[in-house]
Amino acid sequence: MTLTVLAVVLAGSGYVALDRWILNTGLPDGLIQANGRIEGDHVTVASKFSGRIQELLVREGATVTQGQVLIRLDNSQTAARVQQAKHAAEALEAQVQGAHMTLAILNLDVPLAIERADAQVAKAKDTVDKALSVAREARSDAQRFKDLAAKDEASIQQRDQAVMRWEVARKDIGSARSALTQATKELAQAELGWKRIRAKESDVVALEQQRDQAYAFLDEVESVLKDLTITAPTSGTVTTRMVDVGEVVAAGAPLLELIDLDHLYLKVYVPEVQIGKVRLDLPARVYTDAFPDRPFAAAVRYIASKAEFTPKEVQTPDERVKLIYPVKLYLNENPDHRLTPGLPADAIIRWKDDVAWAKPRG
Repeated sequence: MTLTVLAVVLAGSGYVALDRWILNTGLPDGLIQANGRIEGDHVTVASKFSGRIQELLVREGATVTQGQVLIRLDNSQTAARVQQAKHAAEALEAQVQGAHMTLAILNLDVPLAIERADAQVAKAKDTVDKALSVAREARSDAQRFKDLAAKDEASIQQRDQAVMRWEVARKDIGSARSALTQATKELAQAELGWKRIRAKESDVVALEQQRDQAYAFLDEVESVLKDLTITAPTSGTVTTRMVDVGEVVAAGAPLLELIDLDHLYLKVYVPEVQIGKVRLDLPARVYTDAFPDRPFAAAVRYIASKAEFTPKEVQTPDERVKLIYPVKLYLNENPDHRLTPGLPADAIIRWKDDVAWAKPRG
């Protein structure tokens, strides 16, 4: 009796363990097996500008690297605009340099001109002062000789000479004052040089703004010229070609489609009864028929929030009514780009850290 009970218990325990094993397709508890096809992030290559396709350097299936030239649009008109913009910018640059040189000369010349004019004013003032002093002395002499001549104590000739010296001294005063007025005007003219400097500085600023605008326009047309040569935004494989040589394409129209070989993922479907075990960042291993003994490390990066019915092309008619969740396992690396989109693959997702890895079961 005891042996019979023990046998039943052991048989029941074995049944439970076996049942758990079967639910996981022959894998130990802690591992989930799923399958699907390797896919990649699609990148659409388009042109920023409209134009006629002059060269098409890749076809479907071609492997390209980031920065590789894919398509060249006709750039003859844009190249001509670049040359015109370059000449205009260089001409304005020459004007700016000339204006800076003129301004530098003015900054040196104006202080010197003011200094010279100031010296002339000082000299003219001194001349006026001397002329006034001489005139006062001559006037005094003329008056004295007039008085002496009236008393016959001086000759008429002496009187006339003294009067003449006074008249000459008065004329010298007028000349000296005229020279002082002229020197003062020249000083004022020289001091206007500061205003000419400020005006020239404004001209330089305006020219610099025009030059900067010209160079900005040059940068713009050079950018357009550069964008007419379309390069690969990322490394990958050309999957679709929408255009051919000679076609005129619109700005933003898709030209090629790439798949990034460095960011591949395996899209699998996990049954509803197991989705609760799957969480983001869980480790996984991907196996392919091409490399059966070379698993590729991956991680869970996407879990669908809504369930869907099993795809018709994946499961048998009896299992199509089952609910599943799409899950994406992103590969950590793709050495030498061995894996390509479209390859079927099996995956093992480990949701318990202490469980040893195992290969997919058939």
